[in-house]
Amino acid sequence: MVGSTSMLLAFRAENTRSFREEVDFSLEATALAEPGVPREVPWRMGGHPLRLLPAAGLFGANASGKTNLLKALDDLRGHVLHSFRAGGPSRRIPRSPFRLDGAVEEPTRLEIDLVLDGVRHEYGVRFDDHRVIEEWAYRYPRGRAALLFRRDGDEVELGAANRSKGRAVLEVMRPNALFLSAAAAAGHPDLLPIYEWFEGNLLLAEASSRTQRWAFTAQLLHRKETRELVLPLIRAADLGITDVKIRPLDPQTVERLRRIVEILNGQDEEPEDEGSEIKITELGVTLSHRAAGDDVDFDVKDESLGTLVWLGLIGPVVDALARGSVLLADELEASLHPALVTRLVGLFQEPESNPFNAQLIFSSHDVSLLGGVEGDRVLGRDQIWFTEKLPDGSTRLYPLSDLGPRKEEAIGRRYLAGRYGATPIVSHEEFTEIARNITESECG
Repeated sequence: MVGSTSMLLAFRAENTRSFREEVDFSLEATALAEPGVPREVPWRMGGHPLRLLPAAGLFGANASGKTNLLKALDDLRGHVLHSFRAGGPSRRIPRSPFRLDGAVEEPTRLEIDLVLDGVRHEYGVRFDDHRVIEEWAYRYPRGRAALLFRRDGDEVELGAANRSKGRAVLEVMRPNALFLSAAAAAGHPDLLPIYEWFEGNLLLAEASSRTQRWAFTAQLLHRKETRELVLPLIRAADLGITDVKIRPLDPQTVERLRRIVEILNGQDEEPEDEGSEIKITELGVTLSHRAAGDDVDFDVKDESLGTLVWLGLIGPVVDALARGSVLLADELEASLHPALVTRLVGLFQEPESNPFNAQLIFSSHDVSLLGGVEGDRVLGRDQIWFTEKLPDGSTRLYPLSDLGPRKEEAIGRRYLAGRYGATPIVSHEEFTEIARNITESECG
């Protein structure tokens, strides 16, 4: 099997969004992994490879913090890609600390572990609204940590390699910008690959980016070399679509399309005007539907919400599978049939459809993904994570594997029964009383 030697290993965060205390999210396989699912990835010279997972699902009640884990990953990506080139020395650092107690004044910490071209790398940063407090990067070419740099405020300790390039970065470093971002702009040979990993990974598919993702998919359909990668996924979804016809776009629309995709990919910051928005009817796409006689063409504005959601997903999915990158998807099942969501997750789980070791991290309420009994699972027991809102409003993140589920356990049924936590506490009596008050007020 051909596989990528770059994969996400872990993510840690503290005081960001609904995460007050440190959270640790791992994609390293455990003894509970389903056979054939983990990918073996070399991470140092010699030694045993790491066993990493191609997918992980986040489950929990509404407003429990599932989306916030995805957004925290997206936040780190945004800081890496934009902190140096956006704004000047007086610019506030955008962040979202926990806001329900005094933590708003405390620093935020974001940290990531990844295997990059066969070598484990670790990168992390602590910052507040005005400055970077700490920042560090290590790699493990022979199993031990080798310093790339370590920053403490304005002081930076450089690693042994490429010190002259590192000293040049110090000349342009700002208190409110990441050293990593400045080093990438300077072409630092040891740090540029980390920056480029962020550039090509952690695309977040959420409701607010759907129009941008339509543009992404449309761009792939307009290109001959990628059209045949996207079209089979449209046909295979059993939406009744037999073909996608495209019409030439005027130069202005082509440029808008290019800019929107660049913004989605993190290659440009989103403008404050409406330049990042586009109507789906402007994309030059017409869908042909199966009919009793000849196929019938429909304008995309006449399609169902489920079809439009699928169109916004398949572009990023095809791109992730083709490049072996990490895709983040919020509420993966929104407006999609469970069977379709199952097949989508399966594209990442199965080595035959995912030979480059792309990874999918998603949130969902679709209990069918948890499976019933052994042999009926979409996700392995070590690929399931739960979020639970604590009394202080913060989020607790924990894996199912910590609860010791048995191999034959009916995980979906037990989850709905509240055996793992992470389910909403709703009162039948309270809802009945509310409904009674509503009807009585109408009668009055």
